Amino acid sequence: MAHTHTNKIKTSTGEKIFTVFNYAFIALLCLIMLYPFWHVVMQSFSSMEATLKGGVFLYPKGFNLDTYRSVFNNPQVYTGFATSIMVTVIGTVLGTLLTAMTAYPLSKSRLRGGKVLMVIVLITMIFSAGMIPSFLLIQELGLIDNRLSLILPALVSAYNCIIMKNFFMSIPDSLEESARIDGANDIRIFFSIIVPLSKATIATIALFMAVAYWNDYFSTVLYIRSTDKWALQAVLRNMLTNTQQAMAQAGVNVINTSNTNSETIKAGTIVISTVPILVVYPFVQKYFVTGVMIGGVKG
Repeated sequence: MAHTHTNKIKTSTGEKIFTVFNYAFIALLCLIMLYPFWHVVMQSFSSMEATLKGGVFLYPKGFNLDTYRSVFNNPQVYTGFATSIMVTVIGTVLGTLLTAMTAYPLSKSRLRGGKVLMVIVLITMIFSAGMIPSFLLIQELGLIDNRLSLILPALVSAYNCIIMKNFFMSIPDSLEESARIDGANDIRIFFSIIVPLSKATIATIALFMAVAYWNDYFSTVLYIRSTDKWALQAVLRNMLTNTQQAMAQAGVNVINTSNTNSETIKAGTIVISTVPILVVYPFVQKYFVTGVMIGGVKG
């Protein structure tokens, strides 16, 4: 009995040591990932002199709001926000709906040619047309300098489609059969039964798409000519690559603006473009792990 009791104590001690090291490692990892963003936030609230000296920013040095006043004096920030919000909302809603409507029939064995269609979907994950053919397609569709060119090319992706298809395969067929007996057709079954049961996966796909649309700047560079139609990320990129010129074009003189310089302006624009997606994330985070795990179980 004493020997058994000793083993239990040793096992318990080992588990406690592992738990302590595990928490310490995860805390250190979180700190490493969070500090760069924290540094930028604190820098954006710091004075020009402090940012010129550089160093570690655990708190604002010479706290002021001049950076954000200068950034919001740039009218392109407002038009960029409007474009990014419109593209993100419309693209996420339509993209999630189309992805679900594509994945649902592919999850059914009764679909004629379903395996061939699935192979076609998988091929798009391996091979892509490339930048020039994509540009020529958008040009032929007459979408150059049109905000639709920021939405349409990324509406459906093979990866999201596969995740959603795998989840639909896990839903018992008996639910659909009972609905058919009651006279429901495929569309009614999809919207009344399948969609309500798929909230976790749909929320996960919506999060993937929202982040992708919000962070996309390259589509703006390729397809949009008018600066008033630029997405926020393209405005940010322009300000990051040439801050003084970009702000001067917007009528803001960075050199003469008190307590701001190119570094504080860069920090402020990064914070402004990142905060909206950080605000949205907690609302769908509870579905995130569940959706990915459920969608990735069956193949």
